[in-house]
Amino acid sequence: MKRRDFSLAAAAVAVPALTGVGPASAQAAKPQAGKDYMVLDKRVPMDVPAGKIEVIEFFWYSCPHCNAFEPALEAWIKAAPKDVSIKRVPVAFRADFAPQQRLFYTLEAMNKVDELHRKMFQAVHVERLTLNKDDAIIAWAEKQGLDKAKFTEVFNSFSVASKLRRAGQLQDAFRVEGVPALGIAGRYYTDGSLAGSMERALKVTDYLVAEARKSA
Repeated sequence: MKRRDFSLAAAAVAVPALTGVGPASAQAAKPQAGKDYMVLDKRVPMDVPAGKIEVIEFFWYSCPHCNAFEPALEAWIKAAPKDVSIKRVPVAFRADFAPQQRLFYTLEAMNKVDELHRKMFQAVHVERLTLNKDDAIIAWAEKQGLDKAKFTEVFNSFSVASKLRRAGQLQDAFRVEGVPALGIAGRYYTDGSLAGSMERALKVTDYLVAEARKSA
């Protein structure tokens, strides 16, 4: 979804999907800068060791396209080369996105992302729960078996607040205009609108990872 979609409609409203497969010729074509991906004017410092190539997925739990993209992304992550480090970054195009950002970073701090990341997508898109406020998210986390007091402490912690600020910096640095989107090696940006689909965006990412590896 693009920024303008977030300001005009709730996540459940149907908008043109970004995950469809484009023409075969487009799928096979070599990715082109300015068309299939953007090269950043200023390189973004990455939080990875030397020799690692960081790929960032920008997402929002209430975005239907992010929900649809998740299975393909998970498969891609499982098959990613060992020198590729994958990071998820929740976006905030509006102030009311912050509770879900806090949720993600709280789950990360409690080592619960693998267990509950997909469950959050399901809660929003399948169960149709309204999970965009602090109290609703804390109640949901408790229902997942997490200790309410501990979760709330982490949820409101300085550490999580710092990660929200860093997420905003990354979102701005990569000039994220919609989600899902991918940032590669601190140098490149692609999404479904640029690549033609999120499936092809992953292929473009493979190409850009290889390019980054050449100049590492």
